[in-house]
Amino acid sequence: MGATTAAADTRVAELVLPRYGFGPDTALRMINLSENATFLVEDGERSAILRVHRVGYHSRADIESELSWLAALREESGVATSEVVPTSGGEWVTTVEVDGEERHAVLFHVVPGIEPDDVALGTADFETLGAITARMHQHARTWRPPHDFHRFSWDWEHSLGDQPRWGRWQDGIGVGPVEEAALGAAVEVVRERLSAYGTGADRFGLVHADLRLANLLVEGDLVTVIDFDDCGFSWFMYDFGTAVSFIEHDPRLPQWQAAWLRGYRSVSELAAEHEAMLATFVMMRRLLLVAWMGSHAHSRECQDLGPGYTAGTVELARRYVASDGASL
Repeated sequence: MGATTAAADTRVAELVLPRYGFGPDTALRMINLSENATFLVEDGERSAILRVHRVGYHSRADIESELSWLAALREESGVATSEVVPTSGGEWVTTVEVDGEERHAVLFHVVPGIEPDDVALGTADFETLGAITARMHQHARTWRPPHDFHRFSWDWEHSLGDQPRWGRWQDGIGVGPVEEAALGAAVEVVRERLSAYGTGADRFGLVHADLRLANLLVEGDLVTVIDFDDCGFSWFMYDFGTAVSFIEHDPRLPQWQAAWLRGYRSVSELAAEHEAMLATFVMMRRLLLVAWMGSHAHSRECQDLGPGYTAGTVELARRYVASDGASL
């Protein structure tokens, strides 16, 4: 799947680049293949980042909505975000047909900086992330989107419910009867706690939905938020669950959570009832990632972590259920 996808993605990139004024000698290098394919584009005079969307995940209108929030955040909230490079015709999204399928691509200016070192993660990193998250949530609560704005939801139905966007957690790598029983018990506790928590305007709205340190680029004092591809409507505190994606089992999690909360509260108030839900959103995200890895065997994360990630999830699930969802 990966090789075929990569070849088609490269063909999309080759077809769209002339619309941005790039010539036939432009160098094109794939730098990531995960949900989408990302390329570094260079022609000796300028460089850019091209994102080629995978088939069927977003409509053109969905992508244009994402980019409108990106621009609004940059202009109105003080949050630095990636800036779109329009085509020579002024379009934010380029659409071509490859192998009989409609494909979309977006070109971005190169953002200075590097992502935080995932080996040397510190509380300062999470404090910064918490403050950025609070500013984004403040903006989302007051922003009036364009009338045609459309993004999907990370609600119960489309995460762990009957229409899971990333597939069923039961189909994750290494999920057998024993794992299914342990994870299923955790799913039920998550469902019950989310139902009691509700979806009021103070707790549910437009979120990044993948706001982890890997999606920050740091250059001195400038911190830029990237990769809004999953942004949509969910619980605001779900953004903390995404902040610790793939590292939820780390014993430093309590320190990271405390730092994230300090950063968040330096910008915005946060009631204790919302803090009490953080373990549930970490568990929800972990279960979502088990499902995601089951349907994304080509991804770097899946190849690096494999069945061990599911085994670690079972351990977390048992602790979560034993605490009645209060902690991991």
